[in-house]
Amino acid sequence: MSRISETFKKLAEKKEKALITYITAGDPDMQATESLLYCLASSGADIIELGVPFSDPMADGITIQHAFERALKNPFSMEAILKLVKKVRTRIATPIVLFGYYNPFYQYGLQKLCTDARQAGVDGLLVVDLPPEEAMNLKTEADSQQLDLIFLLAPTSTEERIKRVAQMASGFIYYVSVTGVTGARESLAEMIDKNVARIKNATMLPVGVGFGISKPEHIRSMLPFVDAVIVGSAIIKIVEEHLDKPGLN
Repeated sequence: MSRISETFKKLAEKKEKALITYITAGDPDMQATESLLYCLASSGADIIELGVPFSDPMADGITIQHAFERALKNPFSMEAILKLVKKVRTRIATPIVLFGYYNPFYQYGLQKLCTDARQAGVDGLLVVDLPPEEAMNLKTEADSQQLDLIFLLAPTSTEERIKRVAQMASGFIYYVSVTGVTGARESLAEMIDKNVARIKNATMLPVGVGFGISKPEHIRSMLPFVDAVIVGSAIIKIVEEHLDKPGLN
């Protein structure tokens, strides 16, 4: 059983839901990212998504776009991210998911990525712009290294797409609560509960909901029907507001 699956199993036994947090690697630098990883793990994050900066983040709103821009101003490489994961893994057991776009993963080499990620202590991969129909090469390599491969579903996903993702995914399924890009919102979309139910009818995997979650009331409203809530842009905004503080510059 993977570390991600084990986390969900333990939470389910306690009738608790997972908090999944997102930060961008290298925002504003790798030293700050290291500190943030320790902080998130010690503050109750059950799973951490670590974003891989990319120059064309088409699925992300302005907050994460700015985070990518800050990160890419510094020397950046996949090797540096994996080296950081390996370092923090000696102090934290929280599952870590590499969250990014296909281009950096492909350029690094899928076999090398999965091998190196496993050795560094990464637990899963989530590739925003890789549909399941084109993901078999990465899935083969991820499976060989016992890495979970996490897919996205959206309000517009058809029953056929839900079934396909359910067949290929592992770890959990990420339900995008809105049609649009990432970013904190004042209110959440309607029909989240019904769409999550559609997904749960097709899979035994946990379902986490993200995109737009920024307030405690957002989380409370979803707890009855989700397995995890995913918070990203709201955390990045806090980082952005404290860029002038020691350790974040």
